[in-house]
Amino acid sequence: MMDWFTNIEFASPEMFWLFLGLPLVIAFYVWTFNRQNAAVKVSSSKGFQSSNSIFGKLRPLLFVLRLLALSLIIVALARPQTTDVTTKTKTTNGIDIVLAVDVSASMLARDLKPDRLEATKEVAADFINGRPNDRIGVVVYAGESYTKTPITTDKTISLKAIKDIKFDGVLENGTAIGMGLATAVNRLKESEALSKVIILMTDGVNNSGFLDPKIASELAIEFDIKVYTIGIGTNGNAPSPFRARADGTFEMRMAPVEIDEELMKQIAADTGGKYFRATNNQKLKEIYAEIDKLEKTEIEQFEFYNVEEKYRDLVLLALILIGLELLLRYTVFKTVA
Repeated sequence: MMDWFTNIEFASPEMFWLFLGLPLVIAFYVWTFNRQNAAVKVSSSKGFQSSNSIFGKLRPLLFVLRLLALSLIIVALARPQTTDVTTKTKTTNGIDIVLAVDVSASMLARDLKPDRLEATKEVAADFINGRPNDRIGVVVYAGESYTKTPITTDKTISLKAIKDIKFDGVLENGTAIGMGLATAVNRLKESEALSKVIILMTDGVNNSGFLDPKIASELAIEFDIKVYTIGIGTNGNAPSPFRARADGTFEMRMAPVEIDEELMKQIAADTGGKYFRATNNQKLKEIYAEIDKLEKTEIEQFEFYNVEEKYRDLVLLALILIGLELLLRYTVFKTVA
């Protein structure tokens, strides 16, 4: 029974004003009841039989039944109902995105906290979590490049790929921007998405690889891929890896931050993207937030309403009460004065 009252709404709540008429109905009943029981003065009551029948005392029950029926009808007129809403979403402009992350030794520099690479991973993970309707892939590069994970809708896979990024010396050291960009383009060239985006991050200059970044940029243009470029590193000098110790850690020393900003700006401009400079953790977060706003996925949301009317149960109960009242009036209470 309690389920009946769950999430009930009333389509015509103004009908509850009719309850203001019930006191008038009660007053009229009391007035007529008193008239029916008017006192008669006689010299002797010996000719009258006294009756202590319980039915006479219960006769007001008939009015209570009618009052309850009337109340139920008023509530029914207010049209109680429950609404079940089913929501379906349809992505109308899906975006395929590849994150191309520089993993050269210089990404261990500590001008971002705890270092450039970890700061990049943290912000990239937040970016992925904020894109539930897009396919995202991950490419890493240093002196060489490879695909960490192809574009996928499974955010668990993309997030794990970002989490597992580390400088492990597997790739030849250096910064092959052209190779990293070309590998990212290769992941997107057969995509049928209406929008294809590469976010290319680096903290250095192109000094490795056999592919010129400008040629990779032309490939991106050919496949209608937009490239956002991010230069990571403070202005001036930063504590950077100098040489590896026996235990695998690095000895740090201050070194100048060198980012080929002209190249990064050119790649972004040629492909319709934008260049950003992340000099600290907060700036890097703001850059990803801006890219997130620039590349919004269009989504259509459809809501289907299933309205279930509840007034029928109330009307049925009201009719039962009226029927019970009439039955009692013309049977049990028929002979009651």
